[in-house]
Parts: sequence; structure tokens; C-alpha cells
Amino acid sequence: MSRKKEHTRPVPAGPRPTGPKAAQVRLPAAGAVAVAAALALTGCSSGGSSSSASSPAPTASSSGSPSGSGIKPASSAPAQSGNQLQDAYQKVIADVLPSVVQITTGDSLGSGIVYDDKGDIVTNAHVVGTATTFTVTLANSTTSLAASLVASYPDSDLAVIRLSSPPSGLKPAVFGDSGKVELGQITLAMGSPLGLSSSVTQGIVSATGRTVSEPRGGGSPGATIGNMVQTSAAINPGNSGGALVNLNSQVIGINTLAATEPEANGAAAPGIGFAIPASTITSIADQLIKQGKVTNSGRAALGITARTGFNQQFQPAGAVIVAVSPGGAAASAGLQAGDVITRIGDTQVDSLNALTTTLAALTPGSKVTVTYTRDGASKTADVTLGTLETP
Repeated sequence: MSRKKEHTRPVPAGPRPTGPKAAQVRLPAAGAVAVAAALALTGCSSGGSSSSASSPAPTASSSGSPSGSGIKPASSAPAQSGNQLQDAYQKVIADVLPSVVQITTGDSLGSGIVYDDKGDIVTNAHVVGTATTFTVTLANSTTSLAASLVASYPDSDLAVIRLSSPPSGLKPAVFGDSGKVELGQITLAMGSPLGLSSSVTQGIVSATGRTVSEPRGGGSPGATIGNMVQTSAAINPGNSGGALVNLNSQVIGINTLAATEPEANGAAAPGIGFAIPASTITSIADQLIKQGKVTNSGRAALGITARTGFNQQFQPAGAVIVAVSPGGAAASAGLQAGDVITRIGDTQVDSLNALTTTLAALTPGSKVTVTYTRDGASKTADVTLGTLETP
């Protein structure tokens, strides 16, 4: 059976990994990594615990266990608790799945999330690539709808497309508060993995605040994205652009990357996926819809142009400043072209990629100490970070 192409690309996750086996990350679909739906336990744990606590103490069974023998019949509480969790899953799926769509771009498949009732759909920039027209299929529907590009912002790997004729009853997703995402919360990933539309997988929030660098190619410029949510919910090719949801039926992220094992010929590393957080999604999507471009990236910057510097052994040894933007953060702190940045705060910088990754984890207005060399001498400067300018 033939199937449309779903891109998968290896990429290093976060700062340069150390240790014997550094995991890599892939973009699970040329236009598609399903957003995992994070389901917070707060929606069901209280019901399960109260049910168990209120169960009356069991007595001797009529089948012959003598009173006082210490043998008690099994409590039904675990089954009740399991049913409550299952009911919570099913409610979230019923609430959110109608807001998750499949996007077809040429011969590639991806996923997206209905953003408003005007037909705007948010997805990954690497899903849309260079295309400007798309075919969209709503959940539980076989009708193909035409859509066109509103705008794309590859630096944050986000894009918005718009349905040409939005149907009645279009259901926008509800986006959650990224600041309330915590480790251990249940997540559901919804999207079209391998072209299987309206698919759902489950897991938990494994970590927050991850900084991950994407691979270049296939519509991605190799963006470095900070504050990503790591989840154990399965993320497969075709899931890109889909929803990561919590148990309150709120989208907490757009699933974008999945880990691969570099020593296993790029085979998937199960249970390690990454989603762009809801706060980034709403900030960028609102700007793309209202202005057609991003004017406030929300990303920290030094206000420099730089390249990787090498030592006499031809090993990466820092980020060389090529040019300093007048009035920018670096210029205000006295940094100059030719300076070689070797550390930001306590984080070593041995390349341009390391500098970009470090800055992606910081926020505009943060104060950091920059260590650099000038004419062979090591110096430091206290810098108040600016905002990354957009074209």
C-alpha cells in the first residue's frame, strides 16, 4: 500500500550532549508531528482517591472465610479508579480531537490544531515547508478542505494556515497555561501519525524547559527552540503540528520532535518526544494572524552576528563576534567585533550553535555574565539581553 511521505530527520537535542551515547532528535514528519495532548491528573485523581477512601471495610465473605481469619475479599476500588481514569481519557479525546486536523502538502502529511472559528489552523513551519496551498481533513471527516498559508515563522517552527471556506461548527482548541505544566502530568498526543488520522497516544510530562535544536532541511532552518515540553507519549512521523493535551482538555504544546538512537541507524528512541509550549504557540500565532509576521519573537539575543571560532588544533573554541548591532545588548556592554565568546553565565560556549542554544533557554531582559577573549586575554562583561529581531 502506498503512503504519502512523512519526513523524519535526526537532530541533537538541547545543548551539546556529553557522555558515551548522546541521543538525537528527529522531526517526525515532513509536515507532521502530532501534538501530544497533555492530560493533567488533577482532572481525575481526586475522584479516584475519594472512591477508595470511602469504601467500607470488607467483612468475612459468605463463601466461607471465617470471621477474624485476616482474609478479606478484594476491594472493587482499583477497578472503580481505573474506570474513572478511562472516562477522563475518553472525555478529553471527545473534547479535543475535533480540533485536530490532518494537513496534506504535496506528497507530505502532517497535523494541525484549529486555532479559531475563522478557519485559522496552527501547525509546525516544517510541516508547511515552502508550500502556500494545502488540503485539510477534519477529524472524523473524509471531506477535503482547501487552505492557504497565512504566514510562517521558521525560527520558532510555527506557522498558520487558513481554511478557504471554514465549515460551520468548527471547534477551536483551548490552550493551557504553560507555567502550570508539571512533571508527571498525564499527556495525550493527537494527530495523524503515518497518515492514520485522529490517532491518540498517551504518556506523561517527562520534563519541562528543554532546549532542542532541530536538523536543517525538509522545510526547517535548523531552529533552536527553548522551553519545550518533553513527553513520553509516542510521537511518530505525521504527528508534527498535532496537539499535546492535558486532562483538562487543554492544549499544552505542539508535538514537533522525537528522539532517535544514533547508534541504531536513526531508529526511534521510544518515549522521548518534544512539544513547543502553548505560551509560544499563542504568542507567535496571534502575531502571524494579526500582522502577517512576527515583530516580537520573545527570544533573547545579544545583538551580534557571529561564527564558530577554532583553536590551533582546529577544534571549536568559541563564538567569534563578526559584527555588533549599534545600541544592542552586546554593544551596550562594550563587546566588539573580534571578541570570542567562550561562556554565558556558567555555560561553556565552544561554537555558534552552543551560543544559540544557550540564548534560546534565556529570556529578554535577563542579566548574564559573558566571558570572552580579546587579544588573547580573558575578560567578562555583564550584559542585559535584548530581543531577537525578526526580518
